[in-house]
Amino acid sequence: MARYASTDLHGCLATFRHLLEHTLHLQPTDELYLLGDYVNKGPDSCGVLDYLMQLTARGYQVHCLRGNHDQELLDAAQGRHQLTWASAADRQQTLASFGIARPEDLAPRYLRWLSDLPHQLDIPGFTLVHAGYDFRLPPAQMRHDWHTMLNVKQFTLDASRLQGRRLLHGHVPTPTAEVQRRVQARAGAIGLDTGCVYRHNPELAHLAALNLDTFELTLVPNREAPYAIARRA
Repeated sequence: MARYASTDLHGCLATFRHLLEHTLHLQPTDELYLLGDYVNKGPDSCGVLDYLMQLTARGYQVHCLRGNHDQELLDAAQGRHQLTWASAADRQQTLASFGIARPEDLAPRYLRWLSDLPHQLDIPGFTLVHAGYDFRLPPAQMRHDWHTMLNVKQFTLDASRLQGRRLLHGHVPTPTAEVQRRVQARAGAIGLDTGCVYRHNPELAHLAALNLDTFELTLVPNREAPYAIARRA
């Protein structure tokens, strides 16, 4: 059995499938932990959700956390229009992948799946969350500050809060060289978002997977057919 973590798929289905099927050769006995942001920005948000559901139905041990983009799609589908949901181009591309014109038309199976996503998970050796925590808060409050857990971009780690576990997160696209450095150093907090969806940025444009037991980092370059996305500054 192997344990892997990855994050921020953003509709990059072809890259994700290549990672699992041709690079990791994922087995039903393995455990796969995904740290959120399955939708928006990339070409096939619907395909990513369908594939994740299919893996679970086939007996694969896939554990998916909630990301801010998953929350934004859920909010839009439930009519909370006062909340921000991606850019106009992102919205159009995401809705087109589902074959719908309005987020309110999202099929119930996707609504249920998004609604069931947890915000965090503790496993042997690691605490998993999409973005991070506000370690300035009291411990119990820190673990219920959903907005920070989905959206924070910077935080100061207080390792004493995690009972010896390392923190794994995504959310902030980070150059592959920096992620490799932090993995090699076995840092107390490691961000695994290598900006796969940003296909025009050579320092990004990879999907990362970390073996949680060997600390081997796998990087797969973006393999999607061309799609519209700006270069990240």
